[in-house]
Amino acid sequence: MNAPDLIRQKRDGLSLSKAEILSFIAGFTRGEIPDYQASALLMAICLRGMDVRETADLTDAMLQSGRTLDLSSLPGAKVDKHSTGGVGDKTSLVVAPVAAAAGLCVPMISGRALGHTGGTLDKLEAIPGFNPRLSLSEFRRVLETCGFAFGAATEEIAPADQKLYALRDVTATVESIPLITASIMSKKLAEGIDGLVLDVKAGAGAFMPTLEDARALAASLVATGEAHGKRVHALITDMSQPLGKAAGNALEVIEAVETLKGRGPCDLTELCRELAAHMLVVGRVTDSLDEARARFDSVIRSGEALGRFARVVAEQGGNPRVLEDYALLPQAQHQDSIRASETGFIAALNARMIGTASMLLGAGRERSDAQIDPAVGVVFEKKVGDAVHAGDRVCTLHFNDHSRLQFARDLIRDAVAISPASVTPPLLITECLIPCS
Repeated sequence: MNAPDLIRQKRDGLSLSKAEILSFIAGFTRGEIPDYQASALLMAICLRGMDVRETADLTDAMLQSGRTLDLSSLPGAKVDKHSTGGVGDKTSLVVAPVAAAAGLCVPMISGRALGHTGGTLDKLEAIPGFNPRLSLSEFRRVLETCGFAFGAATEEIAPADQKLYALRDVTATVESIPLITASIMSKKLAEGIDGLVLDVKAGAGAFMPTLEDARALAASLVATGEAHGKRVHALITDMSQPLGKAAGNALEVIEAVETLKGRGPCDLTELCRELAAHMLVVGRVTDSLDEARARFDSVIRSGEALGRFARVVAEQGGNPRVLEDYALLPQAQHQDSIRASETGFIAALNARMIGTASMLLGAGRERSDAQIDPAVGVVFEKKVGDAVHAGDRVCTLHFNDHSRLQFARDLIRDAVAISPASVTPPLLITECLIPCS
């Protein structure tokens, strides 16, 4: 394998063979191919793209760079859920225990916050003592005990992805759909899953802001999963405004627990129900989405899902008492309100700006090495379509650092738009992509 020849082929818009892709990724992972050549290939892929077969082969090469979990001895279908990221997206904390209580095995390896989007691991680590940094043997033990587990990606899982992502981040190649697909799917396939449900976000706060781009990414992810023999469904969902009412780690844990108690915000509950329903259909626990939705309602109503979550919190070192006593979670020292400047209807809550404001308060990371403040964030009392009067509180900022408050206030003020005429809220679930097979 000659690296410059491969780069030239892709630069000129030609396809790479499976053997060429496997050889290049293996050589890069071992350190035999330098960063500058890998960066050149990434840019060529970004500009020229990859077809479905190439994308599947790239995914396979990244998957083969590390270990794959063998969960075949565990009962039940192994099905995970993955979101492409957003603001206030705490669905994993709800759908994993629901799906496990309904009969699935859910190996959920998640990520951390970077930029304006939140991270599942950061939310979980707001629970005192909770440890997502499990070895593969510990991860398997929690799965066996509870039916689901929350883990962090380790160097054993798709190490090629970690190396390539570090280059993508500094070479303006993050947005490439084949590269995004291979990054997501290599890590998910390494979990040893039978099926996967994807929540592909579209809107101002999403990685893919336009519906067209979100649709293309969803199709690529589903095709790659199918090429690896997995059952995959994709939902394209709205991220023009934050999901639920809370953005911030401990605040989102509270909202997720309230949802497990049947008291969550309508939009969050609706999306969790749909994602969990698709997981149950993908895992063949139920034959229809209607039956699966009824199963969601049943395990919420009975308390089974909340009980599963409490067990995982305890098994992973956390204090399960926080599920009943929210005062045990980190608390911000200060609060401040943003109020409506006029009477009318909420026309927009720009999710990207709100996520950035939450990050500035300390709930997210501007850099990968930044520290998270688990207590801070934003809680909304109004959503798009709601009526407001001048002076009504739109949201509350929870903060510890006064020096960043004004920046966050200014961003949120700019993010909130009020219309004199009534406004129809955006459709929460735009499309579902379900293969015929």
